Amino acid sequence: MKNLPSFPSPELLPEGSLQINDFLDKLRSRKNLSPNTVIAYRTDLVQFFSFLFSHFQLKDLNGFNHEQLTAIDVRLFFVSLIERGIQQRSIARKLAAVKSYYRFLQESGVIKSSVFSNITTPKFPRRVPGFLTEQQTEKLFNEVLPNGGTDSCNPDNIGLEASYVRERDRSILELLYGSGLRISELTGLTMENLDLKSGYVKLTGKGRKQRIVPVGKACAAALKKYFEVRRNFFRINTKGEAGALPYVFLTNKGKKLYPMLVQRLTRKYLVSVTEQKQKNPHILRHSFATHLLNSGADLNSVSEMLGHSNLSTTEIYTHVTFERLKEVYRKAHPNA
Repeated sequence: MKNLPSFPSPELLPEGSLQINDFLDKLRSRKNLSPNTVIAYRTDLVQFFSFLFSHFQLKDLNGFNHEQLTAIDVRLFFVSLIERGIQQRSIARKLAAVKSYYRFLQESGVIKSSVFSNITTPKFPRRVPGFLTEQQTEKLFNEVLPNGGTDSCNPDNIGLEASYVRERDRSILELLYGSGLRISELTGLTMENLDLKSGYVKLTGKGRKQRIVPVGKACAAALKKYFEVRRNFFRINTKGEAGALPYVFLTNKGKKLYPMLVQRLTRKYLVSVTEQKQKNPHILRHSFATHLLNSGADLNSVSEMLGHSNLSTTEIYTHVTFERLKEVYRKAHPNA
């Protein structure tokens, strides 16, 4: 394999002189982007300027002239990413981040012209998201997950901690599938934003955009049972300060639930339901959208419930439903 130049540590980059911090502050305040998105922008910019550090054989980036950058330099950056095994979609995202930064430099008067004005972001075909069939979701909730019999409230039968984990996991999967939550929305969900009596959950999604999504009867029932077991579990096992935490879902140690744990528990239950390679929480969100559209829900309503800012993002699910319609047509129409 070709030896690639090593990138300097992000701490070596003089962000102040490069206006990176000013740019990121603008993203936080004016663009209202989530902290994770801002971190992703910073990572992409650090990687880009680290490449320039090596490419131009600079001792440091103080006084770097942004206008000396050429289209060839940018293409070489792409080549370096490809050689490192970076996927096409990630490369496109990095280009978008750098273009946005250079547009900020122009608007701020730091530079008069930008090479990125003549560089277009490559278009990649959208992948149809993986999803569970309705039969697979029935198997998940009726067979794979515990059915929630009388023993769920009897700690002596299965153990209090096992009972807590079981009811928590079921509630998590019910909410991911029943309301289409993102993993960050699930882990950050607080008690004050969940109204089981009225049957809705209030979410803050990407770009801090708020929305209200219905909570179905099956999910509400699972959550009520979970809260009952949770109260008993943390009253007897005083791990952490669970009673003071505002979050709906907690670890068995009484801490805020973290994304990796949600990834693990989702895979544990989905492994006996589907053979798809991806067995992550997002597949339940995809299933939520696909099953709604298959049942006749309109695209605008589904888009609103998913928290998409652009209807075109939701349209990817119509490819799934269209394939289903073609299959129905082939089976039912005499001239198909």
